[in-house]
Amino acid sequence: MYYQRLSDDEIIEGFREGDGDIIREYFYGYCEAGYRLFDQRYQLSGKQNLDFMSLAHQYAIYLMEHDWKPLEDHSPEVSLKTWLIGGFRYVVLDALKWYHREYGSITFEDYLQSFDMKGDNLRLQFNRIVEDICDHAPLDRWDRLIITMILIRGFKGKEVAAECGITPSAVSQRYNKLKDEIIVPYFKKNFDMDLDMPEVMDERTVVFAEAGAMYTTEAPMPYEDMVLGKEEIMEQRRTTPDFITELQTNEIFVFGSNLKGMHGGGAAYIAYRKFGAIMGQGVGLQGQSYAIPTMQGGVETIKPYVDEFIEFAKENRNLTFLVTRIGCGIAGFTDDEISPLFEKAHNLENIVLPQNW
Repeated sequence: MYYQRLSDDEIIEGFREGDGDIIREYFYGYCEAGYRLFDQRYQLSGKQNLDFMSLAHQYAIYLMEHDWKPLEDHSPEVSLKTWLIGGFRYVVLDALKWYHREYGSITFEDYLQSFDMKGDNLRLQFNRIVEDICDHAPLDRWDRLIITMILIRGFKGKEVAAECGITPSAVSQRYNKLKDEIIVPYFKKNFDMDLDMPEVMDERTVVFAEAGAMYTTEAPMPYEDMVLGKEEIMEQRRTTPDFITELQTNEIFVFGSNLKGMHGGGAAYIAYRKFGAIMGQGVGLQGQSYAIPTMQGGVETIKPYVDEFIEFAKENRNLTFLVTRIGCGIAGFTDDEISPLFEKAHNLENIVLPQNW
């Protein structure tokens, strides 16, 4: 067909102009190819609100609300088809988040898909985490071999069984035991990674990067509410928006981190992807973000870092610090536990706090 010879720019322009043929051929055609792949992995067919048209329409509405601009931001090394399917994949995962909240939980194996992008620094960091587990956990050589082959090298159970000289069933039982008793607890204890919400950020943001995108199925907020730095219409103190997609040049994104600086989930992932957070740096200013550790213990262990942050803000009145709900995600604290730590920030005009803090 004629449309198969269009360039990426021409395809996007066709989307923008509402060309029905181009939209059917490319947008729905690409999404359908992705859906077939994801259906095989996640068994989407027959699940409520996880049919192809429901998911594709959600993605289309989001892109139309943003004038298809997210599709223009893809890397030159990534085709428009790959980029579009990558974004659609996050629509699927966001819908799975809802579905599994209603009917169960997403597995650790699903969570591992967060690290599947080839060449992505997060995948390299994940491999180092697994190596760290192997170095410090009480594992024998066979346990270490099974973990390494499955999690780092991507081998299947049958291949591991052939290497180890045991049955696939034995490999599965041994790996599941290691996963439940060592691997998953290690992630939950040491890193800000929510195993029940792979790749879906609490901040409902959209971050397009390399081979895919994070996407929300919730209705987009009005544009004027998304632009940071806009004054509140009512005469009240400004509060940190729930939906942060960009910063003014003098604004700093303040997020909860872990001491090892593994920015793998929640606001930390957004800070890493969007606002200059540095892998391996768990405290302080980095790019247009500021890290406050929240994963190392009780509230009393967070307070010194909050106090340090407030002093830093006092010394940098030219910057405006947008504090997210640090510690209230995977770290497990409540607003009532964390907000009192920021009492000294109430009189500082350059610190913006979440609502009711």
